[in-house]
Amino acid sequence: MKNLKMFLHLAIKVSPSYIILVISQAIVTSGRLFANVILPKYLIDELIGAKDSNMLLLYGGAIVCSNLLFGLLEKTLKRAIDIKAQYVKDMMNRAMAQKIMAVEYSYLENPYYLDLKERAVFAITNQSVLEQMIVSLASVLNGIVTITGLLVIISTLNVLLLLALLVTVAASVGLLLGFNKFLRDMFQNIIPVNRKYGYYIDLVFETALQKDVRIYDMKDLLTDQITNINVDVNRWFAKFHHKEGFLRGGLSILSDLQATIAYGYVGLRVLSSKFGPKIGIGSFTMYVSAVINFTSTIGTLLEKIVNVVQLIGYLDPFVEFMELPDAKEETGMVPFEGSIEEVKFEDVSFAYPGSEKLVLEHVSFEFHKGQKISIVGLNGAGKTTLIKLIARLYHPTSGTIYINGRDIFEYDYKTYMARIAAVFQDFKLFDFTIRENVSCNKNGDTAKIDHIIRQVGLEKKVDELADGIDTIFGKEYDERGIDMSGGQKQKVAIARALYKEASLIILDEPTSALDPLAEADIYNNFNELVQDKTAIYISHRMSSSVFCDKILILDGGTVSDFDSHEHLMQKKDSLYYKLFMSQAENYQLEA
Repeated sequence: MKNLKMFLHLAIKVSPSYIILVISQAIVTSGRLFANVILPKYLIDELIGAKDSNMLLLYGGAIVCSNLLFGLLEKTLKRAIDIKAQYVKDMMNRAMAQKIMAVEYSYLENPYYLDLKERAVFAITNQSVLEQMIVSLASVLNGIVTITGLLVIISTLNVLLLLALLVTVAASVGLLLGFNKFLRDMFQNIIPVNRKYGYYIDLVFETALQKDVRIYDMKDLLTDQITNINVDVNRWFAKFHHKEGFLRGGLSILSDLQATIAYGYVGLRVLSSKFGPKIGIGSFTMYVSAVINFTSTIGTLLEKIVNVVQLIGYLDPFVEFMELPDAKEETGMVPFEGSIEEVKFEDVSFAYPGSEKLVLEHVSFEFHKGQKISIVGLNGAGKTTLIKLIARLYHPTSGTIYINGRDIFEYDYKTYMARIAAVFQDFKLFDFTIRENVSCNKNGDTAKIDHIIRQVGLEKKVDELADGIDTIFGKEYDERGIDMSGGQKQKVAIARALYKEASLIILDEPTSALDPLAEADIYNNFNELVQDKTAIYISHRMSSSVFCDKILILDGGTVSDFDSHEHLMQKKDSLYYKLFMSQAENYQLEA
């Protein structure tokens, strides 16, 4: 019920008019049914009785007009609902997109929450769960209103008949509750199976993987994995169809029992007064119609309730993901003014959400404006994690990060982030123009972009393009788009960082696709470009370390040293010395 309540709140927030339209359609549908159950009684009674032509015309006209009116309303509402449904879907997709961009970043690197995000997106975009849920709830409402009205009509014949029908309804509900419990259990147990299945299917359809599939002949391996998972999936669906068959069989028997009781009693009341006053043909027609519609509506209502339960299960990941805390909720109130003068880590430790293992442990160091800092360490030492803490993508598990003497989380988020630019190893260029990729907006300063393009060494490539910096990058959406080499993409990413004019610039192994000499050239040029700004460099290669003021050595998540290149090279047993000397033959540098 919590998920259903949250869903209804979100749906009303997104489009209250859509909810009103769907409810109106349910009411109109019920109204048409009641008109067709009740009005024919009076027409038939008049045909058999007085046969007054005016009354016959009145009743006949009422039947025709009510059907025309309700039919017109139904079609009008359906057209409006179809238009609104697409709007609701677009808005839900937008809400998901906004949530993904706002959620605490650490969740997006946790496998559980990555899976949760994928399932939530799939439910909204591929299964249209939200639209189905609204329509199903409207059908449930329609069924409840219809059944209530029909029961009122049937009760005018005999209260005991009403009670007998309610007993069969209670039995149907009992079957439904048992099936719903099975569905909830199935949803919980099938999640890891679906996760594995989705993973392997994604692998098979991933274009980049096809080279490895062919080179290493992985076709049989992947096919076997998918087949094994299919066995588990089919086992669960076999259970589902068995339970569903039992449910439908039970409901069918109860429906037949309802019809037998109702038709038998109505027939007896026409033929005999033993069980009450005889009823006329008109009343007989009305009661029979009421019973027929009651039986069919009960079946439809129960199916819709089952459908709602299934949809709530599909909505679980969406609701859970939407309730994750937003990173920006922790924004402070202090606007960041001026430049970054000092960065200080004080006993900072970090572990990912849901994990007790510390990635960084009791890290303390500080550096000042204008300094160039290199962070060195083996894979998994925590280098990128440290950078993401500065960028407020993560929140320290313990300890505090100070900038200009204040806890970074006390600063207003937007003004704080305006002071930081970063190029990560897994940076992303979008299928936008080069201008938009560099400036991150549609109206980037042309002269400034051209200047930066020259600084990073891309002017030759850009000059060859007919549209220059307004050329689309990538061919995903525009066949006129261009492709770039890995090194060229990295230069565009660096240009983006330079364009921002932040006071702290971070390079987290963005040049890993370049050869050592090209990387050294990029770092040397970049060091000149940042001038008096503070810069942090991370690289497996040591070319960035020599020209830095200080080098932070991370070893197993802790700081083992923090000193200049010259002083560290005097420590023959240090990790830095060993790493540098192992790569010295690749560089024309003096140790």
